[in-house]
Amino acid sequence: MSAIDKRLQELGIELPQVAAPAGSYVPAIINGRHVYTAGQLPFVDGALPQTGKVGAEVTPEDANALARLSAINLLAAVESVLGDLDRVTQVVKVVGFVASDPRFTGQPGVINGASDLLRDVFGDRGVHARSAVGVAVLPLDSPVEVEAIVEFRD
Repeated sequence: MSAIDKRLQELGIELPQVAAPAGSYVPAIINGRHVYTAGQLPFVDGALPQTGKVGAEVTPEDANALARLSAINLLAAVESVLGDLDRVTQVVKVVGFVASDPRFTGQPGVINGASDLLRDVFGDRGVHARSAVGVAVLPLDSPVEVEAIVEFRD
């Protein structure tokens, strides 16, 4: 068992199957020494546990947990192309999108759910640059979507 697999087990996380793309794209692709992921929604068993706008139908706390789920799905996408998450040397950049009520301005706190998960899994290698962006709507009325650029070794 790899070190990251052990860490995931310690955290009580089981990586799901990679979510099927909702369009004409792939979940993750390698370019040079980086994996670029497509935006990952917080699917659980192929369904969104909540839908709607953060600050209206979805609480910031629930959205934070959904961002964490999106990051777990992101890890599954990275593993699908690398074969082993121990190859990750650095999570370089995370971009999180939050479907927000127009009055909601707490996007960074929501996306902390993803950032904290990546730090918890990878330690210092999981600390990254980030953008947290409020948007009007996301695919399937998801409250959050998260993507990343991850550096890896051979």
